[in-house]
Amino acid sequence: MRHLFMKLHLWERHLFQWINGRMHNRFLNFWLFYLTHLGGATSTIGINLLIAAFAPQPWRATGLQALIVLAVSHLPVAVAKKLYPRMRPYLALPGTNTFHNPLKDHSFPSGHTTAIFASTVPYMAAYPALTVFLLPLACTVGFSRIYLGLHYPSDVLAGAAIGTGVAAGTIALWI
Repeated sequence: MRHLFMKLHLWERHLFQWINGRMHNRFLNFWLFYLTHLGGATSTIGINLLIAAFAPQPWRATGLQALIVLAVSHLPVAVAKKLYPRMRPYLALPGTNTFHNPLKDHSFPSGHTTAIFASTVPYMAAYPALTVFLLPLACTVGFSRIYLGLHYPSDVLAGAAIGTGVAAGTIALWI
């Protein structure tokens, strides 16, 4: 079992270094630096708060769902960051590409990825046609976290799973 874990860890590290190092270019540097903020607290809370407060029904209810999912999904993120204090890749791996003012808290799981999935899944469930736009957007935010040197791929996958799982549970209980 330990051998399998070490092999997975090595594979993840190589994948991280390929995304963070070999894929770097001026176009992605510009766009991913800005798109990553769509998973931040200001954007996710602000956009959903505006929808919940000012949009007509049924959008208003979906905005409220997204706000609840956002709040609830960050509980397991906070617990996981305490239980598994994983060092961010740019601090652990020399030569990692990162940008100014990188985060310094623990890496696992990705809070931005959790937030973007927690924010978009209620809209995708309520309005399936939006999935064509929202799913690639959420995946791009997750990818940007690796590209910017802030998270490992497993951090992003865990964040996506937490955001999606809490959203699915909230939607199922919403009656």
